[in-house]
Amino acid sequence: MDERLRRWRLVLGESAESTLPELAREDQKLDQVLATLYDAERTGGLDGSAPGVARWLGDIRAYFPTSVVRVMQRDAMDRLGLQQLLLEPELLSEVEPDIHLVTTLVSLSRVIPARTRETARHVVRQVVEEIERRLAEPMRQAVYGALSRSLRNPRPRFREIDWQRTVRANLKHYLPEKRTVIPERLVGYGRKRQRLRDVIVAIDQSGSMAESVVYASVLGAVMASLPAISTRLVVFDTSVADLTDELHDPVDLLFGVQLGGGTDIGGAVEFCASLVTRPTDTVMVLISDLYEGGLEERLLHRVAELVAAGVRFVVLLALSDSGHPAYDHAIAAQLVNLGVPAFACTPDLFPELIAAALSDRDLQAWAAAHDLA
Repeated sequence: MDERLRRWRLVLGESAESTLPELAREDQKLDQVLATLYDAERTGGLDGSAPGVARWLGDIRAYFPTSVVRVMQRDAMDRLGLQQLLLEPELLSEVEPDIHLVTTLVSLSRVIPARTRETARHVVRQVVEEIERRLAEPMRQAVYGALSRSLRNPRPRFREIDWQRTVRANLKHYLPEKRTVIPERLVGYGRKRQRLRDVIVAIDQSGSMAESVVYASVLGAVMASLPAISTRLVVFDTSVADLTDELHDPVDLLFGVQLGGGTDIGGAVEFCASLVTRPTDTVMVLISDLYEGGLEERLLHRVAELVAAGVRFVVLLALSDSGHPAYDHAIAAQLVNLGVPAFACTPDLFPELIAAALSDRDLQAWAAAHDLA
């Protein structure tokens, strides 16, 4: 069969049998795999059993690359309602881990039976480690780069002079006849401070923010490992939980999150304000779609107070791969009027965002330069 006709036949399914040539034997199984998912109403789908789903998962991994497998798994959960079947350990071990599977498992964490919990944790850890491998080093470089000016001592005493860096900085003042460098600017070793900046991350754990919760938890754990900054992580719905003590293990942290429920953003900001001890050395990141279930006036009042005190406040409407959130435009506009930038951000850009915030750059201009909405 012509390759173009073959592809059209696989796309259109059995309904095209009368007008397109019959598939070769090796393509008939592939056709059945696609029909099981995308012609589910007619074919009966995945027969509602774990063994049937497990066979189908094995088939799609045999026929398609990992990126396509993940899309098909996501479609299967959306179209066929497979969330409950993920509570079976044998089935869960067959699924290709990705961020969407993690958000599903986190949302089901309260009902996952004991026999499945370790398998679920293993799946979540795989994705967490993949995110860490991708983003940990960029985060470290971004934070230390942003703080490098604070680490330098521009007016060192004699014993504090870093001679190697001082010589490099003054090479243009080398005098050939004296065979020496006349230093016009001294560079000193960094002054020792336990923490140069405080970062407080507050995450809205409503269901629509699930992907943001996963990325923020992992990135928060990376920041918590950096001695140059002090990182606090708070999650909230109508109540607030400080999960800073769980940052050493983001998997434990994620299974402690309760996705869904109402939202009191003002209450969360009020709690975070109580954590601020050095306003001018504090960056606060609120990750929320801003659909406020509490009093808007309370939220705006608390944010205005923090900004007036010198806190560097930024709102991320989403921390996700898509970067195109649904959010409350009216509240976002009012926050911008208070001098608080509000935009969505992808995980890959988050380290650069933190660096821009730590170095007191114009975040609205930074977002515009990266075409962030």
